[in-house]
Amino acid sequence: MEKLLLLLKEKTEKLQQGGGISKIQKHKEKGKLTAWERIKYLLDADMPYQEIGIFAGDGMYAEHGGCPNGGVVVVMGYVKKRLCIVVSNDATVKAGAWFPITGKKNLRAQEIALENRLPIIYLVDSAGVYLPMQDEIFPDKEHFGRIFRNNAKMSALGIPQIAAIMGSCVAGGAYLPIMSDYALIVEGTGSVFLAGSYLVKSSIGEVIDNETLGGATTHTEISGVTDNKYPDDPSCLDAIKNIIDKFGDSPKAGFSRITSIAPQLPASSLYTTLPEDRVTPYNMRHILLGIVDEGSMEEYKKDYGKTIICALARVDGWAVGIVANQREVVKAKKAGGTQEMQMGGVIYSDSADKAARFIMNCNQQKIPLVFLQDVTGFMVGSRSEQGGIIKDGAKMVNAMANSVVPKFTFIIGNSYGAGNYAMCGKAYDPRLIYAWPTAQMAVMSGASAGKTLLQIQEAALKVKNVSLSEVEKEILLKDIASQYTAQLSPYYAAGRLWVDGVIDPAETRKIISLGIAAANNNADIPRYNVGVIQT
Repeated sequence: MEKLLLLLKEKTEKLQQGGGISKIQKHKEKGKLTAWERIKYLLDADMPYQEIGIFAGDGMYAEHGGCPNGGVVVVMGYVKKRLCIVVSNDATVKAGAWFPITGKKNLRAQEIALENRLPIIYLVDSAGVYLPMQDEIFPDKEHFGRIFRNNAKMSALGIPQIAAIMGSCVAGGAYLPIMSDYALIVEGTGSVFLAGSYLVKSSIGEVIDNETLGGATTHTEISGVTDNKYPDDPSCLDAIKNIIDKFGDSPKAGFSRITSIAPQLPASSLYTTLPEDRVTPYNMRHILLGIVDEGSMEEYKKDYGKTIICALARVDGWAVGIVANQREVVKAKKAGGTQEMQMGGVIYSDSADKAARFIMNCNQQKIPLVFLQDVTGFMVGSRSEQGGIIKDGAKMVNAMANSVVPKFTFIIGNSYGAGNYAMCGKAYDPRLIYAWPTAQMAVMSGASAGKTLLQIQEAALKVKNVSLSEVEKEILLKDIASQYTAQLSPYYAAGRLWVDGVIDPAETRKIISLGIAAANNNADIPRYNVGVIQT
């Protein structure tokens, strides 16, 4: 764990450098603050915040020079004591141009603002779509245009949007700040236009400089496109604070919260509970005791369906319903006095049945759900199939997928196959989803996948009357395992925004609390209805 946390620290610190030290120096020579400096200036210094989409683009676009952090920083934090989403373009990364992952990350920021009815602040400094990859960012439903659709939808819902044009704002991207409730601009560095001076000259022959075409004076005094101009970044950010300070309050969802109590075990205990060998059993309850408020946990059906722990508890005072995979080998009593040994991390019919009922209870009682994943999948084999594992698993997925209370997911170990789905993977709309450095996510484990893929390749070669020696099989298996193992990494998942980031386990409690505080801003909770359930 110490090695994994050191790697996390190193990778996080590198992200702070954006496009590199030289790019930062050139950026600051223009009188600009960096993306992170703008965010930290804006946020309340004494309040918690959480980065969203950290490591987006990790290991991607090498042929284009990379796109660290997706070229944009997204944070959930407090501005003038009001929880907001802040989106800050990083102009040191390809001039803030939008790669496909940049669009995905911006859409994720808007999704969180929409779900939680949070004000969203755009700190715009971007050259627009990255043209060499325009076919992967421009035309589809979840591409660039969706941003402006969301601007309109959020406006219709009364979700405040504030934009500060602090650098370039070009072409279609010009609509983002102008579709916001407030559009501010910084003199000398901010500019907004549908076409820059070069394109204007080539299109219609007009010769004009960018400042006259779309600078602060033009848009505050002539066109009226922007509201006010400011001499520098700090004064523009001060204006944002001054605007947010005047917002009225909104109805709350009413999730239960009392005075916070520290967990029974210190956060450091989370570092020592997980075994280095992920096959070795461990007791998930020890993890929970380092996260939930001391004395608050009340287990549901403790002696039934033991491979999933279901419990009511409090985290930083907030009431939660916890659904966690138990990794100990357990004994399950059966009819006739017999017992069955059940493997930890596997979902059996009884545990799926229990979890489904617990999830329904939490929805009826307006209790947010927290999922802690260390799951290898559902139990297989004739005994499980004849026992109806598919219908019991379907029941759990149905209850979880139709949940109306906010869900939060943490992948602390394995997250394989249908287990990922049943335990509220990204496809099932968790409000936030984070991975510990120990996480692995894939259809199946690396060892299982390697053997399966080897068998497939052997069968294909056999058709051609080609047989492999044991040495050749071993080499092929190593090649397959190496490629597959790289895709199991939590950074591979975070790079593609399958999770909202990789975190220090000690941050889990803070993220749950901040997430529920955000969710509490949306009072519109529909009636819970699971539809047809397999019985």
